[in-house]
Amino acid sequence: MKLNKFTKFSVAFLSTIALGTIAWTTAASADETYTVKSGDTLSAIEYNFKHDTNFQQLAKTNNISDANVIYVGQKLVIKTDGTAAQTSTATQSSQSTNTANTQSTQNTQNTQSSQTTQNTAKSSTTNTYKNTAKTTSSTSTTTGSDSSARAWIANKESGGSYTATNGQYIGKYQLSSSYLNGDYSAANQEKVANSYVASRYGSWSAAKAFWQANGWY
Repeated sequence: MKLNKFTKFSVAFLSTIALGTIAWTTAASADETYTVKSGDTLSAIEYNFKHDTNFQQLAKTNNISDANVIYVGQKLVIKTDGTAAQTSTATQSSQSTNTANTQSTQNTQNTQSSQTTQNTAKSSTTNTYKNTAKTTSSTSTTTGSDSSARAWIANKESGGSYTATNGQYIGKYQLSSSYLNGDYSAANQEKVANSYVASRYGSWSAAKAFWQANGWY
């Protein structure tokens, strides 16, 4: 009788462990759903959940064509692939502790990166996207004869110096300070010059021809 009781107890105990393990593995392998908050980026979300930078895979999983554009309130599916089960213990108390620690880590990381994400969000306005597209287009077409014409004009205007000044005219292309809006950096001078020439002449070659005919552009 003692042996039978021990045997029944052992079977019941082992069955409980087996069922608990199966239930835990299933829960740990389940996908998670995350709701996008203000200031979130796919790369930050990917790092918070998996501590890696494979945010392109996260975009693919959620059928996001542009990994740089997500919306507040958007639901994202986070694939866990059972990783949590391999690194966690088999007890429910340990799972709860790990979940709490993960949330705490996420909050800390979000707090540390809040200023950066806010600045990024502010710069990602419709006008910024339009200006970026115009700049990219202007830069990509400034090749060959246009590139030569741009260098020719810069040499005539300032000797190619970003710091050259002549009254209200500033920098490499001698642009009006009002055009530059107080930003005299080399990058802004190039961007504004490309925009100015594109809107006024259509190309640097046309601007050079005008300069040769009039002594200015």
